[in-house]
Amino acid sequence: MGPLHESDNNMPAQQPSGQPQSGSKIADDFDVILPGPMEVRRGSRLGDTRVRMVLPAKQPFHRLREGTLEATESVEVPEGRLQQAGYWLKRALIGVPIATARADQERLTKFKALAVLSSDAISSVAFATEAILINLVAAGTAALAWTLPISLVILALLVVVTLSYRQTIPAYPNGGGSYIVARENLGTLPGLVAAAALMIDYVLNVAVCVAAGVHNVISLFPSLQPYVIAMDLALVLIMTVLNLRGIRESGTIFALPTYFFIVSAFLLIGVGLTRAYVFNHQPLIGHFVPTVQAIEPLTIFILLRSFATGCSAMTGVEAISNGIPIFRKPETRNASITLTTMACILGALFLGITLLAMTYATQAEPSGNPTVIAKIASDVFAGPLVFLFPIFQLSVLGILTLSAETSYADFPRLASLLARDKFLPSMFSFRGDRLAFSSGIIALALLAGLLLVVFKGDTNALINLFAVGVFIAFTLSQSGMVVHWWRRRATHRGWRRSMIINGLGAVTTALVAIIVAIMKFMEGAWIVVILIPVMVWLFRSIAHHYHLVAQERTFDLPLRPQDIHHRVIIPIDRLDRATIQSLAYARSISDHVTAVHVDVDEERANQLRADWQRWQRYIPDDEGVNLLIIASPFRSLIRPLLAYIDVVHQRHPETVLTVVLPEFVVSHWWEYPLHNQTALRLKTSLLFRPGIAVLNLPQHLRTRMPSGAAHPPE
Repeated sequence: MGPLHESDNNMPAQQPSGQPQSGSKIADDFDVILPGPMEVRRGSRLGDTRVRMVLPAKQPFHRLREGTLEATESVEVPEGRLQQAGYWLKRALIGVPIATARADQERLTKFKALAVLSSDAISSVAFATEAILINLVAAGTAALAWTLPISLVILALLVVVTLSYRQTIPAYPNGGGSYIVARENLGTLPGLVAAAALMIDYVLNVAVCVAAGVHNVISLFPSLQPYVIAMDLALVLIMTVLNLRGIRESGTIFALPTYFFIVSAFLLIGVGLTRAYVFNHQPLIGHFVPTVQAIEPLTIFILLRSFATGCSAMTGVEAISNGIPIFRKPETRNASITLTTMACILGALFLGITLLAMTYATQAEPSGNPTVIAKIASDVFAGPLVFLFPIFQLSVLGILTLSAETSYADFPRLASLLARDKFLPSMFSFRGDRLAFSSGIIALALLAGLLLVVFKGDTNALINLFAVGVFIAFTLSQSGMVVHWWRRRATHRGWRRSMIINGLGAVTTALVAIIVAIMKFMEGAWIVVILIPVMVWLFRSIAHHYHLVAQERTFDLPLRPQDIHHRVIIPIDRLDRATIQSLAYARSISDHVTAVHVDVDEERANQLRADWQRWQRYIPDDEGVNLLIIASPFRSLIRPLLAYIDVVHQRHPETVLTVVLPEFVVSHWWEYPLHNQTALRLKTSLLFRPGIAVLNLPQHLRTRMPSGAAHPPE
């Protein structure tokens, strides 16, 4: 404590302007809280006085304007030692809280946003070509030449989807992507289907990327194989903590591995194609060694299955349109530029790696080890460039491991939109200390961790669930945009061109969604097909609950304070100092106070009755303060008391029945088991009895009272 202002003068002491006068019945609570108490001290000479304003050691509030206070960071620090230890541990892991006013400063530049929101899509080039090859090989080595035409079709699909989402970004600048577009144009049910599909895909993306990253580590260090699940969960935990630190800080951290891979991959493609076409004059499609016999003929079924698996390269394309609010202003322009840049990088890398696989006649290993991209890198980075091979492998490991960042950026934001619309619990709409949607981040980590445990970190088992949800979301989003442009045909000049682009996107992605669902249904896609309607049902059930709460939440009280008449019941065990204080509080509320004691010990009940008779002689006759003892032959405490409360509530419906519960608060957490927590159990039971008010009177030990607080009078 210390003086804020001191003044010596020869005038009588006066209260400063705005401070409550001594003896004033009406005090300004804001002034009382902020400056602290005023002290008047007399000087050594007659008439000398000094006014001192004493501030608390930590100022909990500061005034914004008249009638408005703002809490300071000191309010966030808990009082207990255990709570403080947890608080400082949280600060060490996550960082100091960020004020809401700094939200704009936490937004991302195009450079960082590209790394955060495109890591999922860009990382897919590391395994998309391999996915096509491993499906085509069922028709024999000769069928592998179809990899290039299938890749070109996927690239054409990428162009259509990119153009379609460029239409979506300026139309819906607040983000939300497929969910918002489908809900506003097609209806609530299609919007929820899109949301469910995206959320499933985001969770799968985290699980697949983490499993793929750990799989690459195991390839380098086979002795770590027994610790696959532990490594998966540890990686999820690390990414969760980093994302809880805020989108800007996590974007800074994750930008390095993304751009490291982009540079390394372009270097691989540039060196590889130059060596193949310029120096070695290799053909576009090299000679594949017939190491595998065909187990089935090349049919449209195999081609469609390869195409469906290769479409994993498209996952994550929608992330930028979903996360527009995280861009710096102008958001829509920056998001559009980033989307185009991402599509160009993704298309160039996917085509380049496919061309390398064709010209070097690279075949996929059934075991997945080594990977196709690793075999390509070993062929390209040979001779004097062999030192680049481990560097490239590290870049692949980094992008695969950290590409889950796209899900960490978009899943919490989508969950917050659903929570805003009452389709998820409200906690998902609140930002944490670092302005991140902490509940969504934690939920994503838990779900991804559960998948990794259930599937034992098997990438092949997880990847079969991939891509179904994302193409369902693509289709609903583009269909919604078709309706959007049709509704604006009178005001939007280029509505026909925009509608044709989105219509083409809707048709193509719908066909792909059907193909992927059919081709992968028996391999695991059936799980996603079942999960989507289950999640939609869950969303609607949550919304129905919130609707009922909004419609039926009530407490049958009169609207005018003078029409409210209290009747108070206070359970007591003995008549000691704390009980008398609780009775005094109850008497201040109402003249009708009934102290209820449940008799499970006759000797204690008799002692209470005698103490009550001595104490009641000091109570005015006009106060209706009575003691009721309920004998409980079966030694039950809670049920007889609840039954009496119900009877009183039924007999006096015109009054407000208030139950005052004195509750003893122990000094340490480990002391709680030493008490039976009767008040807590009673309070929990009363929560389910409408029309009954419950007041808690915490009774603290003197040693727990705040420093400087006055003790209650004896």
